[in-house]
Amino acid sequence: MAHAYEAKTAVGRIVNEIEETAIAVLLGLMTIITFINVVLRYGFNTGLIWGLEAVTFLFAWLVLFGVSYTVKVTAQLGVDALINLFSPATRRILALVAGAVCIAYAALVLKGAWDYWAPFAGLDATSGRWFPTGFENSRDQAWYEVIDIPFPEWLRWIEPIMNEGESYEKLPRFIPYAMLPFGVALLLFRFVQAFVRVWIGEANSLIVSHEAEDDVKDVAHMNAGN
Repeated sequence: MAHAYEAKTAVGRIVNEIEETAIAVLLGLMTIITFINVVLRYGFNTGLIWGLEAVTFLFAWLVLFGVSYTVKVTAQLGVDALINLFSPATRRILALVAGAVCIAYAALVLKGAWDYWAPFAGLDATSGRWFPTGFENSRDQAWYEVIDIPFPEWLRWIEPIMNEGESYEKLPRFIPYAMLPFGVALLLFRFVQAFVRVWIGEANSLIVSHEAEDDVKDVAHMNAGN
């Protein structure tokens, strides 16, 4: 069953607070923007032109944060009916194999995420078909903008750096897209952590198991107490 994460170091506690706060803020912003848009549209026949696009980006950020967070707290759902037929030692080996596969998968996705985002940030994509073997020149797309979200005035300082001094009218794409490689890198880090937990014996699985069964037992226990 999913467990409450307990950081062992001060840095771990800080990172955990940042993650949980970010998830809560993203969800809150999505709710506020959507609520305001509904009120404006049905009450005043207007709306936030950039609202839908902003909520779309916030939702994508929430998903990327949430994926790594579920790995950290062992909240991924899985079917362990077949795995439970084996001995504890075999189950541990299978969990390690699964962890290695997850790490390899996250590494592949991280390469793709970087290669997709890098041109929007004026950076070079990686070479190599599966895993990065270096960097190669890629088309500079730092001038690409989103469709509706206006460019904040307090970010004008990035124009000489990213857009050769040209003014942005809308938010440059590399800003909201930056969450893609960051989120996947965080996912890779969490998979490595989960693999290490199984390796040293702190956990015996990468997934949550018997969650429904445990919930039923908790309800039955509460009813018995009443």
